[in-house]
Amino acid sequence: MTDALLPAAPQPLEKENDGYFRKGCNPLAQTGRSKLQNQRAALNQQILKAVRMRTGAENLLKVATNPKVREQVRLELSFVNSDLQMLKEELEGLNISVGVYQNTEEAFTIPLIPLGLKETKDVDFSVVLKDFILEHYSEDGYLYEDEIADLMDLRQACRTPSRDEAGVELLMTYFIQLGFVESRFFPPTRQMGLLFTWYDSLTGVPVSQQNLLLEKASVLFNTGALYTQIGTRCDRQTQAGLENAIDAFQRAAGVLNYLKETFTHTPSYDMSPAMLSVLVKMMLAQAQESVFEKISLPGIRNEFFMLVKVAQEAAKVGEVYQQLHAAMSQVPVKENIPYSWASLACVKGHYYVALAHYFTAILLIDHQVKPGTDLDHQEKCLSQLYDRMPEGLTPLATLKNDQQRRQLGKSHLRRAMTHHEESVREASLCKKLRSIEVLQKVLCAAQERSRLTYAQHQEDDDLLNLIDAPSVVAKTEQEVDIILPQFSKLTVTDFFQKLGPLSVFSANKRWTPPRSIRFTAEEGDLGFTLRGNAPVQVHFLDPYCSASVAGAREGDYIVSIQLVDCKWLTVSEVMKLLKSFGEDEIEMKVVSLLDSTSSMHNKSATYSVGMQKTYSMICLAIDDDDKTDKTKKISKKLSFLSWGTNKNRQKSASTLCLPSVGVARPQVKKKLPSPFSLLNSDSSLY
Repeated sequence: MTDALLPAAPQPLEKENDGYFRKGCNPLAQTGRSKLQNQRAALNQQILKAVRMRTGAENLLKVATNPKVREQVRLELSFVNSDLQMLKEELEGLNISVGVYQNTEEAFTIPLIPLGLKETKDVDFSVVLKDFILEHYSEDGYLYEDEIADLMDLRQACRTPSRDEAGVELLMTYFIQLGFVESRFFPPTRQMGLLFTWYDSLTGVPVSQQNLLLEKASVLFNTGALYTQIGTRCDRQTQAGLENAIDAFQRAAGVLNYLKETFTHTPSYDMSPAMLSVLVKMMLAQAQESVFEKISLPGIRNEFFMLVKVAQEAAKVGEVYQQLHAAMSQVPVKENIPYSWASLACVKGHYYVALAHYFTAILLIDHQVKPGTDLDHQEKCLSQLYDRMPEGLTPLATLKNDQQRRQLGKSHLRRAMTHHEESVREASLCKKLRSIEVLQKVLCAAQERSRLTYAQHQEDDDLLNLIDAPSVVAKTEQEVDIILPQFSKLTVTDFFQKLGPLSVFSANKRWTPPRSIRFTAEEGDLGFTLRGNAPVQVHFLDPYCSASVAGAREGDYIVSIQLVDCKWLTVSEVMKLLKSFGEDEIEMKVVSLLDSTSSMHNKSATYSVGMQKTYSMICLAIDDDDKTDKTKKISKKLSFLSWGTNKNRQKSASTLCLPSVGVARPQVKKKLPSPFSLLNSDSSLY
C-alpha cells in the first residue's frame, strides 16, 4: 500500500560474532527464527516416530489372519494416521509462521513467504576417513585428526547459519568442501558406510542415504532457503531494502533451479523437480512483487502516464501469482505444498489484478482531455494498456468522449471490487491466513478504497450502460530472472590438501604403497629426469643407474625425499633438493599408479522412511566366480541422486567440478577444542 507507515529503526535479531564460533554461525543466538527451527526439529522427531508406528501396523495388518487382531490393528492404525495428520498440520503451521522472518518495523505490507531450513542428524566422519586414509593413501589417519575435526565443525556450523551473507558464504563453503571430500574419499565403485539423514522441510519425513550427493543437495536447498529468509527480512520501506529483497529472491530462485537441474532424482519431496519448479516460481513472484513495491515506494502520483505504468506493473504481479497458484494446484505438488501457501498465492493474484483495474479506472475517470494534453501519447499508452478495446470503442474516441471514459473507468472499478471480494473470501477460507492481521488489514483497506471510489461516481443509469472492462496487459520495467550461484568467486582451501594434488591423489585412482628407493648420484648424474607439475614424475630413467637398480620405474610419482614431503613441489624445487645431497645416499619414496579396474565393487543403499515411492535398496550382487574374473566389466547401478548428476554432468556445471582453489603449502596447526562439544548434539538450536 502506498500509505504504509514509516519504518522504525530495525532491531538486531542475532548476536554479533564474538570470534569463538565460525564466521556466519552463532548457535547460541536465541531468536524467534531459531525457536521456530527448534519446534520444527522436535516435530520432525515426532513425525518419524509416528511413521515408524504406522509402518509397523501396516506390516502387522498384512500378515495377521485373526479377525479380532486385524480389527484391533485397524483401530490402532486409524489413531496413528490421525496423530500423523495433526503433526503434519502443525508443521504446516510453522511453515506459514512468516511473522518472525519479516523485518521488525511496523509496515502496512503483505508478508512474504520464506523457506525453513532442512534439519539433519550428526555425522561422525572420523573413523571412516581415518580408515580410508590408511587403506587408500597409505598414511596414518591420526595425522589428519585436525582436518577431520575442521570438517565436522564446519558441518555443525552449517546447521545454524546466520541470516546474512556470512551465513550464505558458510553454506557455500561447506558445499564446495564437500566436492573436495567426495573426490578424496568417496570412490565411484563403493560405499563408505556413512549414513546421511535429512528431514523434508515440508512434510518432516526423514530421508537417509549412504551417498554424499544427498548431503550436497540438502546444503544447496538450505542455501536457497537462507536467501529467502534474507529477502523477507529486508526493510521493504526503503529503496535499498527492496533492491536487496529482489536480489535475494532472485538468488534463491537461482540456487533452487541449479539444484533442480543438477540433482534430478532426489528422494525427498521438497527437493523433487516438480516441487523445486514451484518454489522457483514462488521466489520469482515475490521478487516481482518487490519490484512493484519499489516503484510505488516514493508514492504514486495521480498522473496519466504514471498510472498506466503502475497499472501494468500490478497486472504483472497478479499474472505471476496466478501462474504460481495454478502450478501449486497440480499433482503431485498439491499433496505436499502447504495449503496456506497456495491460498496466499491465490489471494495475491486477485489482489494485484484488482489494483491494476483500480489504477486504470483512476486514469480514465480523473484525467479528462484538456488544452495542452498530449493526446497522441495518451492514445498510444491506452492502446498498449489492452490487448483489445471493448466492442465499439477506440482509444482516441474514448479519450475524447468524457462519458465513455467514465463508463469504462467505472467498469474497471467493478472488476476491481470483484477481485478484492475474491481475495478477501480466499483469505477467510484459510485458518492460517485469517490469523495474519496485517494481511487482513491490507485487503480490507484496498477493498474499501475501491468501493468508496465507485460510490463517488455511481449514477442511476450505470446498469443501463454496462461495458465489459478488458484485462490490463501485464508489463514491467524490471523483468526478474534467476541468478545462478557463482561458486567460482568463493576461494576455499581443501582441508585435506596434505594428501597431495587432487589431480593425482583422489579416491578414483589407486596406486602402490610408497616404495623406498635408496640411490646415489654418480658424478652428479641422477640417472633420470623429472617432468610434470606437482607431484613430479620420474622420466627418461637410465635402466643401469643406481635409482633404477634400487627399484625406481619410469612414471613413478615422487612423494618424499629424505622425509621431506614433495607432493606439492615443482620440478625445479625437487631437482634442487636432489642436487643438494651431492654424492650422499638419497632416500626417495615413490608410488606407481595401478589399473583403475582393481577398485572394489559397489554396494548402494537408499532408504526413505515412510516414502514408498522413493524407497530403494539397490545392491550389486557379484558371484564368487565373477570376483575372480578380472576381465569381466562390472556395471554399477546408481542411486537416486547419482542418476541426476551423471545425466547433467555434460550440459551443466556439475557439483563435482571444483572451483578455483587457493592452494597453499600444508601447515600443521594445533586444534582448539570444538565449541560445539558444549551443545546437545541430538537436536539443532536453529
